[in-house]
Amino acid sequence: MLKTPIARGVALATLGATLAIPSMAQAAFIEDTKAGLELRNFYFSRDFREDAGQSKQEEWAQGFLLRVESGYTEGTVGFGVDAIGLLGVKLDSGGGRYSNGAQLLPGDGDTAADDFSEVGMTAKAKMSETVLKIGTMQFKNPAVANSDSRLLPALMQGANLVSKEIDGLTLDIGYANRNNLRASSDNEILTLNGAVSAADAADPTKGAGTRNIVRKSGAANESDDFRFAGATYQFSKNLTGSYYYSKLEDLYKQNAFNLIHVLPIAEGQSLKTDLRYQRSKDDGSTNVDNKAFGAMVTYSISGHSFGLGYQKMSGDTGFAYLGGNVDPYLVNFIQVNDFANADEKSWQARYDYNFAAMGIPGLTFMTRYVSGDNFERTAGADAGTEGKEWERNTDIAYTFQTGALKNLNVKWRNATARNNYSRGTNIDENRLIVSYTIPLL
Repeated sequence: MLKTPIARGVALATLGATLAIPSMAQAAFIEDTKAGLELRNFYFSRDFREDAGQSKQEEWAQGFLLRVESGYTEGTVGFGVDAIGLLGVKLDSGGGRYSNGAQLLPGDGDTAADDFSEVGMTAKAKMSETVLKIGTMQFKNPAVANSDSRLLPALMQGANLVSKEIDGLTLDIGYANRNNLRASSDNEILTLNGAVSAADAADPTKGAGTRNIVRKSGAANESDDFRFAGATYQFSKNLTGSYYYSKLEDLYKQNAFNLIHVLPIAEGQSLKTDLRYQRSKDDGSTNVDNKAFGAMVTYSISGHSFGLGYQKMSGDTGFAYLGGNVDPYLVNFIQVNDFANADEKSWQARYDYNFAAMGIPGLTFMTRYVSGDNFERTAGADAGTEGKEWERNTDIAYTFQTGALKNLNVKWRNATARNNYSRGTNIDENRLIVSYTIPLL
């Protein structure tokens, strides 16, 4: 973040440029600036349902998320600067309950840090309908999506160019060389999720795991070069398609296609179809070979939504995506699991209800169940037999609509996950998140 040379250079150069511009040109820069402080209180509890060396993970923390987005200076090319400041404060943890696997707070062994913080700066320039940003990034697209499902969001160092010069078409080009985890203040080199060394893969006590993603002998699981380029086009009011190409230097490359169609049926009724296909291959240092197909069909009527999803992995390995708190673009990526093991097939049934339909705006409910099988167990005496897993999620959220607590959001997230292949991943989990954003500008 601000402590890295690239971030320092970006921040100083941007501030210097804006100060050098006459005050008349600064009007939009100041007037269009937005700032908000989000207060995020997060309780996390995970019970392990078998002997995993630790019976429970439990943490409670308070997060402060300051986001500032400036306007642009006047002229053919407008300049601006964004900033993000993050602070996490421990409220309760330890006593055998802390584990970095909860990813709320950093720590060492059984001790969570009392607090951690970071500051990020992003320089930006705009010409017509094209925007270039350099510095601290929070990507969200089919190639890379930084997670924001804990106390503080995961971030990256890089650049992003987004152009909307052609009506209905969005071009999206990006680059990243460092990753900042959601429970860390450090920028780290990029990795491939689930990749094991050739030595570990050949060791019968370790193996390649259910992903079967193996690095070639001597190859490190690290890269400082991730690039993507994509296009999204709105063919009509109800049909949108996208294509993204991405590459993590030396580790993998991927082509991703997405088609989303919403069919209006009658007043208050619709049928949404979301189709996804990704083809992943190695980039010289791994054995990545995966085809991922996903489909989600959702019927909505009068506040109710009924969804059915199907996801299929094929090829020599499981799905390839960036490690370090990056959310894969899969229909069956849910609260705990992604159901993306080699050759895995999985089904999802989902139900949502928006209580605004019965006169209680702000209250929402979601529950879903995903079951996966057809992949190979690789550990112990059961190696070579069929792997199976399932997960059930329930979310209940309410945003206060009026009064002193207006816009305060309370969310409870529950998950139950079970499988027959990995010790320490059969869990019961609860998350309670209370958040409130104070507009500052």
